[in-house]
Amino acid sequence: MGEPLSLRTPDLTPGRRAGVPSAPRLAVNVLLFQAAWFATVLGAAQGLAWPGPVAVALAIAVHLATAARPGVEARLLLAALAVGLLLENLLLAADLVRHAGDPSWAPLWMLALWPLFATTLNLSLAWLRGRIRLAALLGAVAGPLAYLGGAALGAITLPEPVLGVAALAAGWALALPVLLALARRWDGVSDPRSGS
Repeated sequence: MGEPLSLRTPDLTPGRRAGVPSAPRLAVNVLLFQAAWFATVLGAAQGLAWPGPVAVALAIAVHLATAARPGVEARLLLAALAVGLLLENLLLAADLVRHAGDPSWAPLWMLALWPLFATTLNLSLAWLRGRIRLAALLGAVAGPLAYLGGAALGAITLPEPVLGVAALAAGWALALPVLLALARRWDGVSDPRSGS
């Protein structure tokens, strides 16, 4: 006879496409990320390891509280922590990055930045999903820039700057596409029932 009628009501918000987070939600995501990043890096630069993890915990709590499926989103944040643990400790072992206090293991404040970064993957960076080459390029450029920012603030040092930046570029060119693929798999922000 014909196609069955859909019982799902479309989102009629003016200018809003299905699956695209609202502008206020994106703005909160970016602001929380930036505030927690600065609290973490500035705290570490001042020899205070606790402000960063506290700020990150608050940002993650807000993120998970507003997620459609917090358990799924939490998996993504834990996966990002695992990726960060691997990359940060490889950089330390190769003596390409040194953290304030010069620990032999990646400090908690630095590792906290990885799940914090993951809070952006299904929101403000969701537009990068499926764009592997662009994600690799952005990772190769933005990753080292974040570390150079941390170095300028005094939280880290790069003993061999050229080699360090090259290693960071390579690491982030791999890490960002991997994290985005995981974000697609573990998207706890979007509600599968509503298409957003």
